[in-house]
Amino acid sequence: MREEYIEKIYAGWLAKIIGIRMGAPVEGWSSKKIQEVYGKLEGYAVDYRRFAADDDSNGPLFFLRALEDSGKGSDMDSDDVAEAMLNYVPYEHGFFWWGGYGCSTEHTAYLNLQQGIPAPESGSIEQNGKAVAEQIGGQIFIDSWGFVAPGNPDMAAKLAREAASVTHGGDGVLGGIFIAACISAAFDEENISSIIETGLSYLPEDSGYYRIVREIMAFHEAHPDRPGDCLTYIQERHGYDKYPGNCHIIPNTAVMILALLYGNGDFSETLNLCNRCGWDTDCNVGNVASIMGVRGGLAAIDPNLRKPVNDFLACSSVIGSLNNQDIPYGACYMVKQAWELAGEPLPEPFGTIIRGHMDSCHFEFPGSTHAMEVRVGEEEDNRVQEVVITNTEESAHTGSRSLRLSARPVEPGGRVFAYRKTYLKPKDFHDSRYDPAFSPLIYPGQTVNGSVFLPSYGTECMAAMYVRNARTKEIYAAGSQKIEKEIWTELSFTIPAMDGVLLDEAGFLFVADPEISEVTDLTVLIDDLIFTGNAEYSIDFSREEIEYWTPVHREVSQFTRLKGQFCLEDGKALLSCADYAECYSGRHDWKDYTVKADIIPMAGEEHYAAARVSGGVRSYLAGFRSAGTFAVCKKTRQGIRVLGEIPYQWNYGTVYQIVINVEGNAIRAGVNEVEIEVLDSEGPYLTGGIGLAVREGSRLFCKHMKITGGSDRL
Repeated sequence: MREEYIEKIYAGWLAKIIGIRMGAPVEGWSSKKIQEVYGKLEGYAVDYRRFAADDDSNGPLFFLRALEDSGKGSDMDSDDVAEAMLNYVPYEHGFFWWGGYGCSTEHTAYLNLQQGIPAPESGSIEQNGKAVAEQIGGQIFIDSWGFVAPGNPDMAAKLAREAASVTHGGDGVLGGIFIAACISAAFDEENISSIIETGLSYLPEDSGYYRIVREIMAFHEAHPDRPGDCLTYIQERHGYDKYPGNCHIIPNTAVMILALLYGNGDFSETLNLCNRCGWDTDCNVGNVASIMGVRGGLAAIDPNLRKPVNDFLACSSVIGSLNNQDIPYGACYMVKQAWELAGEPLPEPFGTIIRGHMDSCHFEFPGSTHAMEVRVGEEEDNRVQEVVITNTEESAHTGSRSLRLSARPVEPGGRVFAYRKTYLKPKDFHDSRYDPAFSPLIYPGQTVNGSVFLPSYGTECMAAMYVRNARTKEIYAAGSQKIEKEIWTELSFTIPAMDGVLLDEAGFLFVADPEISEVTDLTVLIDDLIFTGNAEYSIDFSREEIEYWTPVHREVSQFTRLKGQFCLEDGKALLSCADYAECYSGRHDWKDYTVKADIIPMAGEEHYAAARVSGGVRSYLAGFRSAGTFAVCKKTRQGIRVLGEIPYQWNYGTVYQIVINVEGNAIRAGVNEVEIEVLDSEGPYLTGGIGLAVREGSRLFCKHMKITGGSDRL
């Protein structure tokens, strides 16, 4: 493992996101339509405010978690990836295209898994038929398996085969193997043809996938300066009309190979060529970008493509705190898996970053911004002021890099905010692609930490850490302190415990010197934005709101939904189901805490509060399991396992406070004066958020939830 692989993983993941963003506006278009509307399309067709979620980035991030969740390392198999799919993918909304059984390959496989058809049968030709099994999805979700096996295409191909076979078969699986092997090879190989040959070496020569790649390579060799003729050749012999299904892998692979060969090693030209070819553009350009990003590294990526992304990534899993990410976090997660697979210690500073606060804003990747934003004054539209953020090696609190902020004009005593968006609403996005939903990244009771540096040429200012109330726009901040020049100053702010407060910003507040007589520039360096401590807050459902994205995409604020009906009614949350319904909030990495939920059973027999929720098949439930019992249960992929149960008579329409305390592998739960304490000694869930659940035709109301960090007794 070479240290340079770390930056190349980041470059590949960043490039993947750039490619998706380039292709998204013209997804499904023909090359003719693209030409008619945009002419010779280059770069981004749409200037997104924020780009919403996409299946092409959801899959690589969340299916990869099978490595860590299974604990099997390189022995991970298709069944482990199937569990990750069931755990992180919401039921028939968000994440990927839910086009119906027998139409959408992923939807088909997901329902197969739900009904007990195991992987790899769930995605196989034998189960689903050739048309469904050989659609494009086998390769569009596969990039991460190449990223975690840098310079090791054998490993990449092995892992990709297991992952792709959950949803695909035949050429659908071979496409996944090919792309992952190409990405892995690109860490060490610059020659495009050699990279392609490496990918081909893992495929049967009599397969359709192998033959189409060879066919386009032969055309390029005979006509090396005629990409337009190559596209015409592909359209006439391998167009969508020649293959079954709605998005077959073979035509799209053909234009990807065209772009790789005719792009002549140039990152931007390769992506632009691929995009102008049409068809499944976000998928094709995303895969090609991963290969080219790893091959060329950050130096190959045009800053004009990088700047609009600003290191931000939205996702649409069932875990809301993982849906608001920055690209360095995803890259660090992949770096962690790569080095663990290789059995080698991580080099510094990334070892410390990944072991400590992987989701911090550390700025150690060249050019990284961690989705930081800056505004002058209180109003969000003040971002049109002249603001420049630059990753720099000028100085750093830890590591070797930080972020330099320059803002103007700033009035005497004016305030400048540099922050991460810790909660996102529909208005923050251009559209509702793949239906994202979010939980906050920071909560009352926690501490915001950061470090600031005033360079010798900077204007004197005061600084403090702050958070913002999403509903009232009120700023909560520590007392400002004067920043000395040429010295890194550590700042922190412990947010007071508060009821019903949702925080949507956290970061640095700078106040220009009020004694200056004219407007000025403000230039500072920031580093190590980290959130620590235990949450101490409550959720009052009378203060929550329905966030309207589209007529068919509406979310209860700060919650995600796995399945069932979840809405607000008369100031309370309503959760109901035919078979089961669950909703989640909080952070995926919470450890020991207490959650209290005031619930009102209204119909059916199963009503629960949830703790340590780490997905749709991983959580602890406590509540009413039948007409006369109170139980603590563990939810697994195999179903509900009762850990402890006692008699308890409850009634419809009555408010009950269910309390769950989790500490290590101990779970204590109670209602009124009744309490159960159990130990989970078989693969305990040690982290996760909170939630509510009903089963078997049940319905409940919830008025209030309270979360307290630590391990206090009931």
